[in-house]
Amino acid sequence: MKAAPFAYDAPTTPEEAVGVLAEHGDAAKVLAGGQSLLPMLALRLAVFDRLVDVGRIGALQGIERRGDALWIGAGTTDAAVERSAEVASAAPLVARATPLIGHLQIRNRGTLGGSIAHADPAAEYPAVALALDASMDVLGPGGRRTVAAADFFTGLWSTVVEPDELLVGVSFPVWSGRCGFAVEEFARRHGDFAIAGAVVAVELGGDDGVRRCAVGLIGMGSTPLRAPTAEKAATGAAVGGVDADEIGRLAAADAVGVPSDLHGTAGYRRRVCAAVVTRAWTKAVEEARRG
Repeated sequence: MKAAPFAYDAPTTPEEAVGVLAEHGDAAKVLAGGQSLLPMLALRLAVFDRLVDVGRIGALQGIERRGDALWIGAGTTDAAVERSAEVASAAPLVARATPLIGHLQIRNRGTLGGSIAHADPAAEYPAVALALDASMDVLGPGGRRTVAAADFFTGLWSTVVEPDELLVGVSFPVWSGRCGFAVEEFARRHGDFAIAGAVVAVELGGDDGVRRCAVGLIGMGSTPLRAPTAEKAATGAAVGGVDADEIGRLAAADAVGVPSDLHGTAGYRRRVCAAVVTRAWTKAVEEARRG
């Protein structure tokens, strides 16, 4: 099939893009890398009167250290994130999740902001943003606002971004000290969306106690999820006394609204989730112990 007819705009600034979105409302849709939107249009699972192509807006691209956070422009391609030494150093969890996104051709066109704004619960970047307590920079007709990742995702493929607003960047807090990071997921084929996945960050104190930790879940609900019970059980404990299998079990139990589909039942996904959380926790702890 082919997409239904649509008008096309290619603004050169974020403000110009917002102006077009404000003028046309729900009839307009932002086009970033197009790796999710274009297939939906081609299959006519979605129809819009106007596409607003933000892929050439330089102000939406770039990677910058801003104080104690790493800012990544929403229009920055996955491939640019993957190649960035700054991302690997300041936000290792982002760097390690990126190679798991589709295939190289997809990463060459797909963007970090496009993935987060699309809000697919089976995608890697939304879970990483949630786990790291990232903040989203959103531009609208009334100016800029900052939204915490915990408040950003509202449901399947939906966020707090209004039809006349544009996600312009994401700020990831930089973890320092004895930290470890890991991403684990299980997919039937390389490049497929994960049946279940986990992102884990751990910081240890000098006494090998778990100073803080974050466990994000991929594909386990209608939005990306955190595992608060698992995080609470580990935080403050001596890392040697934390049972990785128990962290996995608690994380899987935390998931609400686990889907059942042709790829697996909810029960199967919980078992896979527990296994990948256990693996990710073990790897993150090992890295943190190495300092």
